[in-house]
Amino acid sequence: MDTSSLDVRFYPIETNKRANGNTYTVRWKVAHKKHSKTYKKSAVADDERAKLMSAHRKREPFDIETGRPISWTSKAAEVNWYDFAIEYVDWKSPSAAINTRKNMAKALTPVTIALLRTPLPQHFEPVKVRRALREYAFNIRQRANQERPIPAEVQTILNWVQRNSLPMSAWEKTEHVDKVVTALTTRLDGTAAAASSVRRNDRIMNLVMAYAIEHSYLKANPLPKGKGARTAPKVAQAIDKRCLLNGDQVAKMLDWIGQRPRRGRIYRAFFATLYYAGLRPEEAVALRVGDATLPETGWGEFLVHEAQPEVGRQWTDTGEVHEKRHLKGRAEGDTRLVPIHPVLVVILREMIKKYDLGSADLLFPGEKGDMLAGSVFRRVWAKAREEVLSDHEFQSPTGKRVYDLRHTCLTAWMNEGIPHSEVAEMAGNSVPVLQAIYARCVVGQRELYLKRAEAALRLPEVAS
Repeated sequence: MDTSSLDVRFYPIETNKRANGNTYTVRWKVAHKKHSKTYKKSAVADDERAKLMSAHRKREPFDIETGRPISWTSKAAEVNWYDFAIEYVDWKSPSAAINTRKNMAKALTPVTIALLRTPLPQHFEPVKVRRALREYAFNIRQRANQERPIPAEVQTILNWVQRNSLPMSAWEKTEHVDKVVTALTTRLDGTAAAASSVRRNDRIMNLVMAYAIEHSYLKANPLPKGKGARTAPKVAQAIDKRCLLNGDQVAKMLDWIGQRPRRGRIYRAFFATLYYAGLRPEEAVALRVGDATLPETGWGEFLVHEAQPEVGRQWTDTGEVHEKRHLKGRAEGDTRLVPIHPVLVVILREMIKKYDLGSADLLFPGEKGDMLAGSVFRRVWAKAREEVLSDHEFQSPTGKRVYDLRHTCLTAWMNEGIPHSEVAEMAGNSVPVLQAIYARCVVGQRELYLKRAEAALRLPEVAS
């Protein structure tokens, strides 16, 4: 779509009378779009208007969006937002973690829709447009897949978006920035987005703006910051105490899961591992039988050395559902030792024997011996909650996420007085993060601390 025009009309300079001095506005129109710029001195306004008129007399085309001669435009006016976003994705994706790629695509999608010249055509379903952008335009693997080319319907949408995307110079106008900010804070149905999503989108977009500045597309970050900026929603870092389970609830749910036909013992052992050893689900699914030391009696030990988060085969370089990653917050190749509760040792030994698992086999294999799918174990856990918990408990946050088993374990360790440094080591967290997340859940120790404080501050008796 041609964004320039020779149809330019100029209006007389407008004088604006102000108490603290007059200002002068140069007004003109390019094609259908009106433009104006205000100056404090009339001589400057006259000079700028003369320059614009001189360019028009030379038959120079003017940019419809910026209102300035094409020869004056910067790099920001030469490249549209869609093409720039594709460039950024292609630069960032190869070195980014898979979840980072997904989150980046999620953030860029609403921004791209907000920076369109015209509303989407009525025959484009909004959901399909978002999917086309998120899973194809901003997914370098899908876009470059020669074996499975982009579907024709999707390509039609992307071509239209590219033609109708505003230039990067649109970021220089407040009305466009406001639309972007609104898009990043609302869902497709118009309701407010989750606070955590808004904060994540802010981080991503500020990185995008930094790239734009570094590569001379923009001179400054246009996103609001500091005083007068949009107040970022608060995200609760500490966990909700209501999500924690008690021992009776866990026992009943593990028993119900273990009685499921065929693979109930595997699911029971998996959930028990999260509860007794505090592993993250992505760490547990990656365990091999040989990673567990399981003595006949007493405590055992896990050697945890990798994680396999489930991100979707359309995002990974290998085409697998899971991404093989080093441990969270640790260097590549780093490991950690996690003690295995005697009860869990018994559960794991029985499961390994029942399913005849070898040392190299996955400790919690899926249906076909592959990685245990998150969609499967989440469904099993949800069904167990529904069957075991009371109506009140089921409607509450209690154990709503599989991850709450880990939260319950770490909280129990801290409540029993295990030093935070030791809990952090076993859990794979830093001490500050551990304290920030679980501070509200550590209870029952204040009385002991007060007694210690009382003893420490006791003054000796003074003879009268």
